Formats: sequence, structure tokens, C-alpha cells
Amino acid sequence: MINRVTNLTMTTAAQRTLQTQQTRLARLQETATSLNKITRPSDDPSGTGQALQTRSRLAANAQYGRNIQDGAGWLNAADSALGQATNVLDRIRDLTVQAGNGTLNQTAKDAIAIEFDALNKDLLSIANTKHLGRNLFAGSSDDATAFTAPVPPNPLIPGDTGTPAKFNGMSGSSVERRINDNQTVRVDADGGKVFGDGAASVFSLVSGMAAALRNGSDITPRLADLDGVLASVVGGRAEIGTQQVRLERAGTVNSELENSLEAQRSGIEKMDLGSVILDLKLQETNYQVALAATAKVLQPSLMDFLR
Repeated sequence: MINRVTNLTMTTAAQRTLQTQQTRLARLQETATSLNKITRPSDDPSGTGQALQTRSRLAANAQYGRNIQDGAGWLNAADSALGQATNVLDRIRDLTVQAGNGTLNQTAKDAIAIEFDALNKDLLSIANTKHLGRNLFAGSSDDATAFTAPVPPNPLIPGDTGTPAKFNGMSGSSVERRINDNQTVRVDADGGKVFGDGAASVFSLVSGMAAALRNGSDITPRLADLDGVLASVVGGRAEIGTQQVRLERAGTVNSELENSLEAQRSGIEKMDLGSVILDLKLQETNYQVALAATAKVLQPSLMDFLR
């Protein structure tokens, strides 16, 4: 069977071929401009799924990076506060040793007691340190302060012993930051463990030492208790240091993973510039050849001019 080929058939086929070539050229020009492999999901459904998954992992990794930075801020603030507390306690210890000198008169002891009171207030202020509006040493508690200031005895009330400092934090609670899919890091310190609570707190210890000095008593036996408090503060600072090391390591891993995921995303979504330019030049040549061939085959006739 012989099919009859008319001028209209040839013209339609030529137009279809030119349109196809022009569409390919337009897509390559768009790709060369943006260097995106995927401009719409239909371009590569499988690649689109991989790209979305990679972008999701990048977003999660970026959030973990922000968590690490925030946690580092908490730990730095806690380390600084415990460093200040250590300095204050060292001064209190030096004064305690000085007060044990048997040659001191009562006036000198009263002066040391006054300094004890001032240092005790400094300790309380340090224990109530905040970071971004949150207490560093109260866990997840929403109280205004981690410790309530002690109330000294009222001399006008017989037998009144006052009220010791109270820890307002939630026992066993902590502030944590997630650093990856499977790990969290504690970014605060246990105030009750570091500074004590109630009559067993460092604040009660120091205030008791000040009262004993005013009564002319020897406070040298309290050195053992003071050393215990110092050990607790130093231990708390050591735990903070351990968490800082974990965060630094997590930050390094996070940065490396971000680079890896970004390279993976780029490999899925981005085109190689050299390859795109080569394909574009080839398609331009093909289009020009198609135009020239069509012009040769479909010569205009007298009827074309009479239409």
C-alpha cells in the first residue's frame, strides 16, 4: 500500500519536527540559566524524591546546629558562673584560715564576718545566674530564682533561727539540647547538688561561720565542710567541661555532615556547567540544521503567494 504524501503533510511534519527541536532548545537554555536538573517534578520523579529527602535531612541538620550553638551558650554561661563561685569560695577559705589565727581580736573577727556576709550574697547571686531569661541551676523549674535568699534570725523574737536558703529547682530535672537523631546533651548544672539546699547549703554554712565569728567561736573545724562545698563546685564545673567537649565534637560532626549533604543535594539537583553548554551548542546546531533542511525541502510555490 502506497501512502500519498502531500505538501500539507510535509509541512505539518516539518512544523512538528521544528517545534520539537525548539522545545528541546528552550529547555536546555532554561537549564543553562539556572543549572537545575529538576525544574518540575515531572522532569525526574525519582530525583525529586531524593532531593526532597536530602533537603529534609539538611533542614534537620541545620536545626541540630542551632541547638549546638544554643547549648554552647548555656554551658559557657554555667562554666563562667561556677568559675566565679570557685573564686568566691577560695576567698572564703582564705578568710577562714585567717580567722583561725589565735591572735585576732574580736574587731578583726567581726570584720571577717562582715566580709563573709558580702561573699555569701555574691554566692547567692551567682547561684541565681540566668541565661536568656532562664535559671542556669534550677533545671526545668519556672521559678523566678533558683534559690530563695535566707532570712536571718530576728533578735526581737526569742528562739527565732531564721530561714535557710531554699533550692527552688526541680529535683532530677535538667535542660537538654538535641544534637542529632539519637543524642541529647545536658546544658545546665544541678544547683541542689552544687550549692546544696536548706540547712545543708553553702549559704547556710557561710552564714553560720559569720555568726560563729561574731560570737567569738573558732571556725577552723568548718574547713572540712568548706572543702566539701568546693569539691562540689569544682565537680560541677568538670561536668560542664565534659559536656562542652561533647558539644564541640558534635559541632564538628554536624558541619561535616552539612557539607556532605549539600554536596549530595547539589549532585541531585545541579547540572555540570560544561556539560550543559556542550548540549546547548549541539542542540542549537541541530535546530539550525533542521531549519535549513526544512527550507530546502519545502520550497514556496505560486499557490503560497496567492493564499
